[in-house]
Amino acid sequence: MPDWIKSYVRWVEAINYRVGRFTMYLLFVIMGVMLWSMASKVTHLPANWTLETAQFLFVAYYLLGAPYSMQLDTNVRMDLLYGRLNQRTQVMWDILTIFFLIFYIGVMLYGAIDSTVYSFSIGERNPTAWRPPLWPVKLVTCIAFSLLLLQAVAHFFRDVATLRKVSI
Repeated sequence: MPDWIKSYVRWVEAINYRVGRFTMYLLFVIMGVMLWSMASKVTHLPANWTLETAQFLFVAYYLLGAPYSMQLDTNVRMDLLYGRLNQRTQVMWDILTIFFLIFYIGVMLYGAIDSTVYSFSIGERNPTAWRPPLWPVKLVTCIAFSLLLLQAVAHFFRDVATLRKVSI
């Protein structure tokens, strides 16, 4: 494999590893927000921001964790036949299907960018009592889809290297 492909795969996987490890700790932040929500209800101090904050953090947790999950190959597969195939056939199947994934992520990223630009340009806010701006969570969505797209391409290069019996 060319050196630029090796560098690309290492670079993308290093970024997604760090982002994924950071993202794991968002679960504790979500738990803290929910504990604050519970405490505010017990003490009759309204905190109308807690539910939406927890939802926004969970979006970040879920979406930013996806590239890391793909990197570690811990994503869920619904396979009836895949698990019975030999490794070489599995890799060839992965190489074929990764193009569908890349197309899908590309469409999602296009929509996310369009939605984020629109949200930012009009100052879109959530129609609730707290009324937080929506562009930050939409920006996180764009970043997550970008990282997932980069990871899918890196996964493709790893599969090609495996098929050629070359290490990256």
